[in-house]
Amino acid sequence: MRGVGSPYTPKTGIERWLDARMPLPRLVYDSFIIYPVPRNLNYAYSFGGILTVMLVSQILTGVVLAMHYAPNTVLAFDSVEKIMRDVNSGWLLRYLHSNGASFFFIAVYIHIGRGLYYGSFKSPRELLWVLGCTNFLLMMATAFMGYVLPWGQMSFWGATVITNFFTAIPVAGQWIQQLLLGGFAVDNPTLNRFFALHYLLPFMLVGVVTLHIWALHVVGQNNPIGIDVKSSADVVDFTPHATVKDALGIVVFSLVLAYFVFYMPNFLGHPDNYTVAEPLKTPAHIVPEWYFLPFYAILRAITFSIGPIDSKLGGVLAMFAAIAVLFFVPWLDTSKVRSAVYRPWYRLFFALFVANGLFLGWLGSRPPEGAYVILSQFATLYYFAFFIVIMPLLGLIETPRRLPNSITEAVLEQTRQAADPD
Repeated sequence: MRGVGSPYTPKTGIERWLDARMPLPRLVYDSFIIYPVPRNLNYAYSFGGILTVMLVSQILTGVVLAMHYAPNTVLAFDSVEKIMRDVNSGWLLRYLHSNGASFFFIAVYIHIGRGLYYGSFKSPRELLWVLGCTNFLLMMATAFMGYVLPWGQMSFWGATVITNFFTAIPVAGQWIQQLLLGGFAVDNPTLNRFFALHYLLPFMLVGVVTLHIWALHVVGQNNPIGIDVKSSADVVDFTPHATVKDALGIVVFSLVLAYFVFYMPNFLGHPDNYTVAEPLKTPAHIVPEWYFLPFYAILRAITFSIGPIDSKLGGVLAMFAAIAVLFFVPWLDTSKVRSAVYRPWYRLFFALFVANGLFLGWLGSRPPEGAYVILSQFATLYYFAFFIVIMPLLGLIETPRRLPNSITEAVLEQTRQAADPD
């Protein structure tokens, strides 16, 4: 079976020896050199490569930081300060890791948004999308565990508040909270558990990312117009076309990250987290990291009871439902047209969805009082309505624009319009 359908030809004796025993060069050649990709991919499709690079960067910096970190409530905060001051280039590693987490989420939100806009979740890519959502869930768990490790004020109280919400779950809530905490309060066992999980989960993420890339290579890459490949004229080789595009995207993204690391390293952090945790001194306003704020706003938006479900349990259910609904998107969108480029009404509602997500993020940073609560409830309503009401209905009533016959036709039309805008 080795080599069936593959144009790869070993050129040296070592390559022939390896190809006969473990055809790794053939796999790389078939998957990343001659692998066909649609010829109309834009820079929005570079974020898959960016996320892969960011994952490797986070693991490498995290492993080195773990060598100097002490998962003990008495030593944790000081060990982070020691990394910053005494470890060679420790400040750089720490700032790359902490700011890298934020940029990791920036990239994944753009990646998810691109998938929603261009319909990358539709048949036959449902499993690809579900694996991507699983990656997102693992990322969130890893980031939450990592945020606790510096053992600053916001780390301690953020862990206290979030784990306390599990007690709202009937029957098993108390047990889940005590399992996470290792006791009845956030303390040394909690820090040890979170450190172990924060170290382990990225390697689980690597496994699911590998499945994600495998699934992508099986079903093929989607493209901005959402049309299947019709002929060899619609595709180009992955290298150099996609690799050059992705490399440029990675360089630009890395330069922006570098600006934050060297000039604004603490801009994305909370000031309270630069003071050691004090269990007897509660911060005036407890907030998670910025990338959790939209879901935090959804959690706090539920201030009313529905039958046997009180507001606390309702908020927890709403927060987890906001993530869970993403897994069902391939079956909620009923439109036969993939790309929003040809769906004018969907494009409008999607723009409102993006604005609503940013608005939820801002509301999550505000105190849970007065008008902020009411606005959070309306924003939460639109968030769920977009998936549960708007997506299914638009597929039934929207009249899309005429689709081109092929990717090549669309590319030639764009070229013609660029050359002759009149």
